[in-house]
Amino acid sequence: MGFHRDQCASSPTILLARLAKQVMRRSNAELLGMDLRLLMALSYVSDHDGAPQQELVDALCMDAKNVVLLLNDLEDLGHLVRRRDSEDRRRHRVHITESGRQALERAGRAQEAIENEVLVALDAEERATLTRLLSRALQGAESTAEDARGATLASTPS
Repeated sequence: MGFHRDQCASSPTILLARLAKQVMRRSNAELLGMDLRLLMALSYVSDHDGAPQQELVDALCMDAKNVVLLLNDLEDLGHLVRRRDSEDRRRHRVHITESGRQALERAGRAQEAIENEVLVALDAEERATLTRLLSRALQGAESTAEDARGATLASTPS
């Protein structure tokens, strides 16, 4: 039983990466109302309102310095605010603003056009299934990352 060349090409991770490239190629700041990186960060904050800033480092797979730069840009646009954590003054929590929610709505409308181009081969039911599966996979990946982060913190000597 050898590894087929086609197995790599049809791997879900390769297919997701290739599809993501198609989305990125079609996405631009003019259409979305902001850079795609900002949109991804704002979307995460919307889904995890009040999350610690450090959580975004792991969720966005970026180093802390770049996440701070993204958050600075979003804060300058009025789309989010960072507040000190009342339980740990060294930590900041990130909250979406009404302006941020409105920006996400505008970007969502623009994303529909991009999705129609990228997912043209899928009918409505297939798109709904894809969305459910991707959401479930992402939730699983994020919770696994959170579990690993918690285990690392628990094993770190004080």
